[in-house]
Amino acid sequence: MVMSKKIWLRALPLFLCLCLVTAAAAQAETLYWGSSGEMVRTVQQKLKNWGYYAGTVDGKFGQGTYNAVVSFQRKNGLTADGVVGKSTFTALGINVASSASSSGSGGSTAASSTHSSDLELLARCVFGEARGEPYVGKVAVAAVVLNRVRSPSFPSTIAGVLYQNGAFTAVSDGQFYLSPDADAYRAARDALNGWDPTYGCLYYYNPGTAVSPWIYSREVRLRIGKHVFAV
Repeated sequence: MVMSKKIWLRALPLFLCLCLVTAAAAQAETLYWGSSGEMVRTVQQKLKNWGYYAGTVDGKFGQGTYNAVVSFQRKNGLTADGVVGKSTFTALGINVASSASSSGSGGSTAASSTHSSDLELLARCVFGEARGEPYVGKVAVAAVVLNRVRSPSFPSTIAGVLYQNGAFTAVSDGQFYLSPDADAYRAARDALNGWDPTYGCLYYYNPGTAVSPWIYSREVRLRIGKHVFAV
């Protein structure tokens, strides 16, 4: 019994190391909007060869790649979330295990730091703007922020969009600075990974509390919880 305990203690550091390597590999095996590198290039080339992607094979996961991934997923009976995970890699015929080490700058320290900062900002927005809303409504609020980032009519960063003067009530009244809960972080992460329940909306508001006449001039596309989403 003493001997087996010693063996376990000696093996523990190796076991922990293997767990960390496995976790890092799993993270590298997911591609989403904002990812870049050789794995993105490989996905783009596959999608281009099969007629889903018409853009440049540049290794940058943007709108065109996202649209192509969603189309491919729908065609193949996969969850159409625009995220390239294990099942989508498999459907594409890409062996991730042999390619994880070349998944690109999506795993770099700088990219990870930026993603972490964006996640925090989005989670604060979700918590401040959509507390009490259904989960899909939380994701929708985060998606609107990201849609603005991609639009030439708004600032090109999450921070720029959120801090634009008068753009978000939560920033104006201080609720933005409350500590987000787990659902807010999860919703922000889902939006960053490509889920957009609003299908491109740039605005949302609560008809029961909105006071700006201008916002009512926007074309409403759908309603989730107490918020309507518009373009």
